[in-house]
Amino acid sequence: MRGWWQDLTDLVLPAECAGCGRSRTVLCPECRAALTGAAPRRVTPVPEPAGLPVVHAAARYGDAVRAVLLAHKERGALALAAPLGAALAGAVRTGVLEAGTRAERGVRAGSAAATGPRSDTRRPGVARSPEAGLSADGAVRLVPVPSSRGVVRARGHDPARRVALAAAGELRRTGTPARVVAVLRQGRAVADQSGLNSRQRLANLAGALAVAPGAARLLSGGPVVLVDDLMTTGASLREAARAVRVALAGLRYADDDVKTIVYAAGTREGTEGRTPSAQRMRRSGLVGRIEEAAEGERGRGRGEAGRVDDGDGRRTGRDHLVCAAVVAATPDSFGTNRN
Repeated sequence: MRGWWQDLTDLVLPAECAGCGRSRTVLCPECRAALTGAAPRRVTPVPEPAGLPVVHAAARYGDAVRAVLLAHKERGALALAAPLGAALAGAVRTGVLEAGTRAERGVRAGSAAATGPRSDTRRPGVARSPEAGLSADGAVRLVPVPSSRGVVRARGHDPARRVALAAAGELRRTGTPARVVAVLRQGRAVADQSGLNSRQRLANLAGALAVAPGAARLLSGGPVVLVDDLMTTGASLREAARAVRVALAGLRYADDDVKTIVYAAGTREGTEGRTPSAQRMRRSGLVGRIEEAAEGERGRGRGEAGRVDDGDGRRTGRDHLVCAAVVAATPDSFGTNRN
């Protein structure tokens, strides 16, 4: 395990750039640009596992980016958490904004099908924020994908959680309320993922994660973004998404609050909530959007209420409250630009 003096040395007297080896700098401008210089992109592993949420990545995994991630993760170069967090924050911000846009489009489609065309009541020239209506308190929940306790002990730190904390700080500094909600736990032992193909990784992780007992409420009130430093096959993010969706589906508010925060309820109930959280959701427009989506689904007779096709084969609603962001993804996952 690293000693405190090693951490202090890394912070005060950096020996070389983690990306290219340039002396006397934690991260040179060129390697920093490799992390944060390009706009975050939506990425999809090949093959794409069923149940994987929409994922955005800040950079391609390779060369300097690979070296920086490994230096932070395996060699404990803690000073790299800040630039990695800045890269992750960009991917989170892009993912949340696009989720808001898709949810808005899906709810409008459902409402239009049920009630017919209606005029836009917004004032000319006033754009609606894509984040409007997504959250009750405005805070994005960053949920790091956990490593096993043994791996954390061996490394001397939890890389994903450390980068998530740095990303939350960067988001807050740039005007997006965010907090880290480290609620996922490993419920059983899993094999080492290295050397496993995508199908084997899915089988290895299936059912391995769960939200800690009593922690599901920490996920409520805002969009949930699963975060990790790297996506390869998508197996870890897919399992994390499954665990979070199970927890959200079972979450219930108090009797006079909104009954659920996912688009699974097909009936109107408790929409005139009197508690502060219900009133915040009412003011944000989320309750109305859920009701409109449910009405639209009933009007079309499409079965499960509150879910509308968003035009690319995915379904809006529940999935758009859970998305994912990573610092880097394998180059082949950038093959199809879905932005």
